[in-house]
Amino acid sequence: MKLCIRQRVFSWGDTYDVYDENGIARYVVRPQLFSIGHQLHIFEKATEKEAGSIHQHFFAFTPGFDIVMNGQKVGVIKKRFTFFAPTYDVDFRGWTCEGDFFGWDYRVMQGDMTVMSISKQLFSWGDTYVLEYQDPANELPGLLLVLAIDAANCDNK
Repeated sequence: MKLCIRQRVFSWGDTYDVYDENGIARYVVRPQLFSIGHQLHIFEKATEKEAGSIHQHFFAFTPGFDIVMNGQKVGVIKKRFTFFAPTYDVDFRGWTCEGDFFGWDYRVMQGDMTVMSISKQLFSWGDTYVLEYQDPANELPGLLLVLAIDAANCDNK
């Protein structure tokens, strides 16, 4: 299964539209306006109900984010300071996450099993990611992880 996450270019803050592999809109991601750091809220497109959010840690040496689902903090992701491939400390569902040298492709692992892969589309208007996963239960958690990774990478630019 796949999700395509497309950033809206002409919008205030980090706004994304999320589509499934059939091109059907599944989620919309909106920033919290007038906040310090990244605070993104994910809404189900069909119901406009909030499904989750990420909240940036303040005054941290490397970018870090709380992952919230159903109003409860369920995990944390922090970018490690490295000179080569981007690496993240993920305290979320027992996952680990490593990127390639350029930070365009990521693998999310649980033990020695690949849970999902994330790839950035290079020739697109705005940031566009494709999230591939097998278990439908990983759809929303994977989306939250992709958004946290993108926000962490934006902080380093």
